[in-house]
Amino acid sequence: MAPRTLKPDMEKTMKVKFPVKRVKAEMGKIKADQERIGKKQRKIRGKFGEIERQCDQLKEETEMVIKQTARTQIKVALMFKILKAREGGDFNEAAKLTHFLRELVANERDQPQIGKKQASKSI
Repeated sequence: MAPRTLKPDMEKTMKVKFPVKRVKAEMGKIKADQERIGKKQRKIRGKFGEIERQCDQLKEETEMVIKQTARTQIKVALMFKILKAREGGDFNEAAKLTHFLRELVANERDQPQIGKKQASKSI
C-alpha cells in the first residue's frame, strides 16, 4: 500500500498550527515575566521612597545637631571669656557676660524644640 499523504490544505494548516502554539506559549511566558518585573519595579520604587524619606529625616537631624553644636560653642566661648575677665579682675565685664549667658540659656529653654519633637515621633 502506498503511504498516506495529507491533503495540501491540511498540510499547510498543520505547519501553521505548531508555530502559532509555540508563539502563544512564548507570549504567555513573556507576559508572566513582564508582570514579575512590574511587581519588582513597584517594590523597588517603594523602597526608594522610604530611603528618600529617611535621607530627608537624616538631613534635618544633622542640621539640628549642627545648630546645637554652634550654640554650645558660643556658650563655651562665653564661659571662657567670663573666666578670663574674672582672672583679670574685670568683674563688670564678667557680670555682663554672665548675664548674657543666662539670657541665652533661658531663650533656648523657652524656644520650642521642633527637632526633638520630630525625632521622638519617628522613634
